[in-house]
Amino acid sequence: MRLLHRSSSWRALFADDAMPDPAAWPDVLAPLGAALERLGPHPDLAAAHAWQVELADALARLDLPAGRIAQLLSDHNDWLYRRAIEHSLAEMRAQGWGAPPVAFCVLVLGSGARHESLLAPDQDNAMIVADYPDARHTEIDGYFQSLGERFTARLDAAGIPLCQGHVMARFPMWRKRLSEWGAQLAIWTAERRVKRVQQANILLDFRPLYGESTLAESLAGRVAECLPDAHLFLDEMASLLDELPVALDRLGRLRGRVEGAPHARALDLKRQGLLPLVGAVRLIALRHAVPSPDTRSRLVALVMREAISAPRAEALNAALERLQGLILAGQRQALVEGRVPDGWVDVGALREDQRLLLRHDLREIRALVRRARRDG
Repeated sequence: MRLLHRSSSWRALFADDAMPDPAAWPDVLAPLGAALERLGPHPDLAAAHAWQVELADALARLDLPAGRIAQLLSDHNDWLYRRAIEHSLAEMRAQGWGAPPVAFCVLVLGSGARHESLLAPDQDNAMIVADYPDARHTEIDGYFQSLGERFTARLDAAGIPLCQGHVMARFPMWRKRLSEWGAQLAIWTAERRVKRVQQANILLDFRPLYGESTLAESLAGRVAECLPDAHLFLDEMASLLDELPVALDRLGRLRGRVEGAPHARALDLKRQGLLPLVGAVRLIALRHAVPSPDTRSRLVALVMREAISAPRAEALNAALERLQGLILAGQRQALVEGRVPDGWVDVGALREDQRLLLRHDLREIRALVRRARRDG
């Protein structure tokens, strides 16, 4: 099956704490090697984050597909996170806090967890703390509150802004003991309430980033155990798909939301393309107890479970790739023009073949959303 492929060696680029050494690389990788040489072997967090734009440009010059570039940008963000956490832990030890009192795991959420981040994401993270006696709560939670505040502040100072929705480990809502996360999940999924579904949606794409990964595995097991039977919750999740309609009118022509548009030809392909696709795939994956957080792996798993046909999954994977390519190109152009990167794409600047493929991809996504709603 063409959907199945081996893991790319590119994914080892930012796996270690040290920056890659380009000295012995072949000439074919010269754009990336030159970018790394300009960054230097020991950059601070702010310099390393600012360099990410140059990284995206170098990877594009190497003709890497947008999906692979998104994976590597996500990996680079993981590297920044790990450095921020390690610096924070070292600072706390130097100030007399000591080592972490119990095991913990920092989670990355959302597009970072799916390895689908492009340029300029904000922070979405959480923390699982190993269970401990209530009598030690002030002591232990105080330690991890300080850690959460420190590493998120470091990331913010480096250029990865704090989440405006407060989805960060510095807040109690997103920093809990493992048993408390299980209880929270049970509360969120027990009823058909919009706010609870929205909060759970944020959590359900998660991946361990730093610390004891078995804590994250335990939480993932709890999700796989309770979600497929949470029918009212999943029904509400399906209803919420209507809040992100694809950028098509009733006749299948390109037509996006007007609110916030920078100009008349702009389509918000993040909100009206990527997010409907990601949300529909997530919903179907939850119904079939698929544990993977990223969209491509979910599609593969759904094919293996015969929940989606291989041709349909390939079409959706291609749509994801092309949407990421259009958004990334728009973000890189925004930076050239001195604008903040976002999810808006100038449709008027696209070639005719790109517009035709975009209409085709959005139709595929709309059909998937309708199926996700219908199959509840």
